[in-house]
Amino acid sequence: MRKNLLSISADSKTTKGEKLGYLTGMLSFAPFNLSGVNVCPFAKVAGCVKPCLNLSGRGAFSNVQRARLNKTLFFFNERESFFDNLWLDIEKLSRLADRRGMIPAVRLNGLSDIEWEGEKFTRDGIEYPNIFEAFPDVQFYDYTKNPRRDRLPKNYDLTFSLSGAKDFARFNALALSRGMRCAAVYRGPMPREFMGRRTINGDDTDLRFLDRPERIIMLKAKGKARTDRGAFVFDF
Repeated sequence: MRKNLLSISADSKTTKGEKLGYLTGMLSFAPFNLSGVNVCPFAKVAGCVKPCLNLSGRGAFSNVQRARLNKTLFFFNERESFFDNLWLDIEKLSRLADRRGMIPAVRLNGLSDIEWEGEKFTRDGIEYPNIFEAFPDVQFYDYTKNPRRDRLPKNYDLTFSLSGAKDFARFNALALSRGMRCAAVYRGPMPREFMGRRTINGDDTDLRFLDRPERIIMLKAKGKARTDRGAFVFDF
């Protein structure tokens, strides 16, 4: 049965990219271990479980929560059918972008941190090492809290998500030492420099692959993160 997996221009952040000529489709799973399987392996140590954006905006509606849960279970329980539907959704996004004279972009980890570069699948008798190799002309991008993800396909861009949690400091340091583009969620006035790098406002667009890697992308705390007093958000 046909299932729609990608939300196209349904997020207030991704729609901002349209003025730059990009049409974005996003896949949002039920985060952390809400599905019974942990899709955010670094969530606890990073302290981002409570301030997660899962219940922000439309996410507060029960039908949205059910849809995210169903997509997550679909991925783990019916892998072949899942990738068949994802394939069709990316083709649909590409056609729509072409009609509008835009460039297709895809975020697969809207609320998760799955290593998609290692997710093999087969379609029409052809085995693909990952979804990126199947769509080389589509720009994929995500945030991650895993500083060791490397050997990525050329069309898959990752931005490391920093955390103020004490136990996460070693991961921050590793990401910075490896030259990864990094992002930080903050409260208060935005600093001009952070962790030895110049900062830029990341709320103008979600298209991180357009940002210079030597900058820190600053993201204003939203949803529960605005009031959460855990260690994830940086206070200035």
